[in-house]
Amino acid sequence: MNRTDFSPYRRTTVGFDRLFDLLESQVRNNAGDNYPPFNIERRDEDSYRITLAVAGFRERDLDITAQQNLLTIQGKKRDESVEGEMLHVGIANRGFERRFELADFVRVANADLADGLLTIELVREVPDAMKPKKVMIGGTRKLEVVEGDKSDDARETSDRDVA
Repeated sequence: MNRTDFSPYRRTTVGFDRLFDLLESQVRNNAGDNYPPFNIERRDEDSYRITLAVAGFRERDLDITAQQNLLTIQGKKRDESVEGEMLHVGIANRGFERRFELADFVRVANADLADGLLTIELVREVPDAMKPKKVMIGGTRKLEVVEGDKSDDARETSDRDVA
């Protein structure tokens, strides 16, 4: 197995252990597993789409579970008896479990099954408290973000204006 060594990066970074552990576990867990095939699409800065080819599965055969930082999709094939004798079985009739690690603040917005494709829409919603803020140097002035202003401009206020 081809294993990537992240040791040099671990020595020069702080707080990225989860990322390196995630990368290493993905290599271990997904080696050779390519069923069902899937696409991951970035729609814009904060939205994504995962599309899985699940031909032959119905809605009731699929289970989608979203929890913190993990999306799990399971397909359970039902046993269908066939009248007659099967001469060739070329259509995969097996269940699957596909896991996707999600970044912080990414949530499942919607899931749809059409034409043998399962489409899952994801959005990243960063709370306002976690968004970047400008910090003024010096303790005499505070920076206030103007409500409704989409630009990076902010209005400076003195301590007298805030009180």
